[in-house]
Amino acid sequence: MATTNGAKKSQSSKMGPKVLFYSLLLTLQYGAQPLISKRCIGKEVIVTSSVLTCEIVKVVCALVLMARDGSLKGLAKEWTLMGSLTASGLPAAIYALQNSLLQISYRSLDSLTFSILNQTKIFFTAFFTFIILRQKQSVQQIGALCLLIMAAVLLSVGEGSNKTSSSGINPEQVLFSGIIPVLVASVLSGLASSLCQWASQVKKHSSYLMTVEMSIVGSLCMLVSTLKSPDGEAIKRHGFFHGWTALTMVPVISNALGGILVGLVTSHAGGVRKGFVIVSALLVTALLQFAFEGKPPSSYCLVALPLVISSISLYQKYPYLDKKKKKV
Repeated sequence: MATTNGAKKSQSSKMGPKVLFYSLLLTLQYGAQPLISKRCIGKEVIVTSSVLTCEIVKVVCALVLMARDGSLKGLAKEWTLMGSLTASGLPAAIYALQNSLLQISYRSLDSLTFSILNQTKIFFTAFFTFIILRQKQSVQQIGALCLLIMAAVLLSVGEGSNKTSSSGINPEQVLFSGIIPVLVASVLSGLASSLCQWASQVKKHSSYLMTVEMSIVGSLCMLVSTLKSPDGEAIKRHGFFHGWTALTMVPVISNALGGILVGLVTSHAGGVRKGFVIVSALLVTALLQFAFEGKPPSSYCLVALPLVISSISLYQKYPYLDKKKKKV
């Protein structure tokens, strides 16, 4: 036992710098993504084209990582189409719609407002994991979720009704093209995350394999939707890369790598470290918005930000403990 414990300690100490490096990269990615997307993706860029390209980059990154860890070799023997569709089909379609909504909301919200509202996905993840997996929440976690909802309501009502919105955009556009899409995306993110957790527990799918499957299935769903959607008509009329510049690839690659980093941080350090990453990223977003856009956060953001930081910290610090299992 002593040897085993010593091995575990030495392993965790070796993992320290790697986890710290992944966490630092993810913090910067989370914090900078809204600002990068807003500055590098022009309004004329077709949403479907940027989302599909991001999914392709995700597949390439995941396959490279699978080849590196050796899991790609045994994939041909173990993989089945039915198993893939069962585990990844529905989450993939949901994530594809969620990504499109996020791309729309980027354009109508300032970076900090978007980042704060996007954290409501924690509430919806908790809700759907209880419905699907019967995963309970502690009293402190329920209180934390209430704080999160208070912050979301404050921002939604405040930014949606403010005549001089912090993003400098018409209040109706802020509400219908910014706030509502990001909140619907948070609901979809919570549902998809719960389904992915179910797949990893029941179907024993690796995070890299699920990334590949969901990106492929989601891309196919989006390609089918272009047959009838306005984006499909725009692609036929102007071409797939209409409005693209060399800078457009920056947020696309950053978003794809962020998805890979989430899996690495969660697998190596667990949800607690990821929670601290999210809190740090909100602060990074606030600093970057002030530094690069030259405007301070709105009064609604200044009130909502500490609520969200407190909420995430409480939620990660006080997980639910089953009293029956604890007694045993």
